[in-house]
Amino acid sequence: MPVQIPHRATMRLLIAAAFTTALGNNVQLITGALLLAREQQTMMAVGWLFIAVALPQAVLSPYLGRLADRLERRALWVACDTVSAVVALGLPLWLAAGGAAEAGIYAANFALALVGAIFVPASAALIKERVPGGDVLRRFNGRYEMATQAGMLLSATVGGLAVQVFGAVPLLVFNAATFAVSALCVTAIGRTGTVGGLAPEPVEAAGPGRPPLPMGSLILLYAQGSVVVTVFNALLPMYVLVELNRGAGTFGAIDALGSLGFLAAAAGYRLFAQRYSDLRIAGMGFLACSLLMVAQGQLGVAGLAVLVPLGAFVFGQARISSRNLLMARAGLAEVGRVFGLANGGGLAATVVVMLLVATVTDHTSAGAGFATLGAFALLSTVCALVLWRRAVRVAEAPASSAVQTEDDSAALR
Repeated sequence: MPVQIPHRATMRLLIAAAFTTALGNNVQLITGALLLAREQQTMMAVGWLFIAVALPQAVLSPYLGRLADRLERRALWVACDTVSAVVALGLPLWLAAGGAAEAGIYAANFALALVGAIFVPASAALIKERVPGGDVLRRFNGRYEMATQAGMLLSATVGGLAVQVFGAVPLLVFNAATFAVSALCVTAIGRTGTVGGLAPEPVEAAGPGRPPLPMGSLILLYAQGSVVVTVFNALLPMYVLVELNRGAGTFGAIDALGSLGFLAAAAGYRLFAQRYSDLRIAGMGFLACSLLMVAQGQLGVAGLAVLVPLGAFVFGQARISSRNLLMARAGLAEVGRVFGLANGGGLAATVVVMLLVATVTDHTSAGAGFATLGAFALLSTVCALVLWRRAVRVAEAPASSAVQTEDDSAALR
């Protein structure tokens, strides 16, 4: 008979697994970015690394998301982490054997990206399956998103400082161990079914008496956050290491401040969520983040020390809210497909935006690159809100017509 553990323990294990997986994926990526930035001295070289990570997920995630809705989600998560551990261990062995660093970095990160194409929808589907719905799911998504983002940002701190002190090979061996820890956490949640009706079919996230929020605008709102994080992570090392001519330790310290901003966002979200809807928090947060992005490349290290944590604070709240909106809108049977589409669409856009920002940065400055990324974030957020508003008007129009018809009939009588 399957072992079932309490929901609170399940949620803690899933959050721990999310943190270590995000840490592992991004330590590998950031370490590669730092090595390439030192060797090549161009953002395009770093950008191609991030494109090698984004492209397979952009192509495969929409299709593999359907697979995550059909197979056992827990087994998929454990399998993804196991394969990732093997791949991550292969890179330091390759470097220790004297293999070409550039080829090894691209190959290892491309392989991890292939695994990520199924991991993102499978992890979202497992959460929908195992975590109770309503306010519990909303609070869990806040903690989950913060764990993921904290792992991503801490990876830059760990990567920057450890590469400078110990070198790349010991760090990459540690990185392989993070995936093993994640696999053990998910294995520990046990084999069981859904949470007995507590993970509901679509929740109307627009509020009482309002039409459902359109899925397309929610996917756009959530997916553009992935673009911003990925391109920012490629742009920041170029700005700090090359344009400002600072060391990897400075880069790691700035990202550590960003991590603190994300952690503060989790607490801030709990306060703002009591007064404002997720849609309002997401819209205002992403708009504020896009404006802060423009300023980040203009004020040097001192400006980054202030603006990066502030940007992380508003972005973190927007990211939590957009994830809540998308997960609440998706049904249990389709959540893998929905998050697969969001992941694939976001990473497809990442390829285009990365090439654009890298070209602008290499021909002008990192400040212009930050401004370009901010303009993209602003435009995509506005488009998502316009699509939402248009869908609301269309949905409300028949209801208004029906009320008017009843009033006319009553007047005739």
